[in-house]
Amino acid sequence: MLPLGVLTPDEPRPVLLMNTIWANRSQVHDDLTTVGGLRDFLGVPASQADLGAFRSLRQALRDLAGVLTEDTRPVARDRDLERAVAEVNRAARSAQRWPQLAVRDGELLRHNESDGSLADRERASIATEAVDLFTGERRVLLRACYAPGCVLYFVKDHPRREWCSPSCGNRVRAARHYRRNRGESPGPNGFS
Repeated sequence: MLPLGVLTPDEPRPVLLMNTIWANRSQVHDDLTTVGGLRDFLGVPASQADLGAFRSLRQALRDLAGVLTEDTRPVARDRDLERAVAEVNRAARSAQRWPQLAVRDGELLRHNESDGSLADRERASIATEAVDLFTGERRVLLRACYAPGCVLYFVKDHPRREWCSPSCGNRVRAARHYRRNRGESPGPNGFS
């Protein structure tokens, strides 16, 4: 199993959560099948209930990303937009946050206080970031990766970026090369 950061290290946290479902050449993988997998993703303690809540949020985010990107991949079918919106809103409300002032070295600083468990705070934070991503200026940069077999989403952070990762781009180029050269017989020295 590849660590998620290797696949999509610089993506926003909502995209990282969506991409805890990923594929290799043989199958689709789910990094959130156990509480331990959720703990690894979050870096904070989590429970079985948290796992269910994050899996629901992930599906909602994938549904919304599928709508926004007009994703036609089989993995993105059967989207429920109303359920997805309700789930993101529920997650965003799961931990109340409020600004607080603090004094450090004679300087006033702002920090946020919140209630709820650490996992609830992370879920609320990711859902809030998702609202910003899906409604802000960057929403037009959200993409589904159409490399063969890929199920990931990404934010297009460079004008020439078309794939979620260099490995997906390589697979597309290799497939294109194969199609272009299929059926050609090798030359006398064994090369086309």
